[in-house]
Amino acid sequence: VQLQASGGGLVQAGGSLRLSCTASGRTFNVYVMGWFRQAPGKEREFVAGISWSGTSTNYADSVKGRFTISRDGAKNTVSLQMNSLKPEDTAAYYCAARNGDNVATRAVSYSSWGQGTQVTVSS
Repeated sequence: VQLQASGGGLVQAGGSLRLSCTASGRTFNVYVMGWFRQAPGKEREFVAGISWSGTSTNYADSVKGRFTISRDGAKNTVSLQMNSLKPEDTAAYYCAARNGDNVATRAVSYSSWGQGTQVTVSS
């Protein structure tokens, strides 16, 4: 499956952004989808994930209550709504897909990756 992420940008602290990831190629609905982020000099970290059915989600503690992941099987998209953004949320954000059942949090568990979209939060 090929993934294309979009929606990044520059926002002030406290603001919101919505990232989208569109999948093409193989059947989208069999894939667990995840969002990861990587700041300069840091390792890529899990942000949020959603099961193929959309009934199970998982979030990093740092974004719980502020970010919401969702998917639209008809449109082959997964979205990440980011509210109450903080400067520490600044990073390149990547969407990823894995063929499995559980919403894994390790990057190595995901086999397909989109290009990053930059999110910059100013203080």
